[in-house]
Amino acid sequence: MTDKTDTPTGPAGPQGGGPRPEPLRFFGTSWVNHDDGYRLRRIGVAVGALVAAAVSCLVLRFAYQGLQIADVGSFVTVIVVVMFAICSALAFGHTWEGFRKRPDADRQASLRGLLAIGFVGSLLAYFFRSLTEAPGEVLHREEYEAARQAHEKRSTRRTGNPSKKRRR
Repeated sequence: MTDKTDTPTGPAGPQGGGPRPEPLRFFGTSWVNHDDGYRLRRIGVAVGALVAAAVSCLVLRFAYQGLQIADVGSFVTVIVVVMFAICSALAFGHTWEGFRKRPDADRQASLRGLLAIGFVGSLLAYFFRSLTEAPGEVLHREEYEAARQAHEKRSTRRTGNPSKKRRR
């Protein structure tokens, strides 16, 4: 659920204690029951990510034109284009995997530069994932369900008097 504890407990509505769902960016906790404008939020996130990716590609085109105007040579131009393509593909894959399992914090920190260069790939991964679900919903739902089951298991009361149990 969160980095501090595996199963945060607290008031989860009128019933009292239990694990609370972790909010997702742009969705809050509406992903739990698909309420509170969930569908509209998903559409908004998909459109926003696609528009941001298109604007980013436009900015990269201006950078490419700047390289052509500067007449740096075809070798440098090819290297820059290939670098952005590879970094975008790696960022797409890393972001896509991050929707299914929690990324390692050390690996995330070491890939920060690559993810910054490949920002178009991350935006496209966000767009494609938001077509089917809130990005990261599967991961959070699995963690939330596991925390709920663990809480139910811990909070169930035994029935009967254990001292009257028959010995074998």
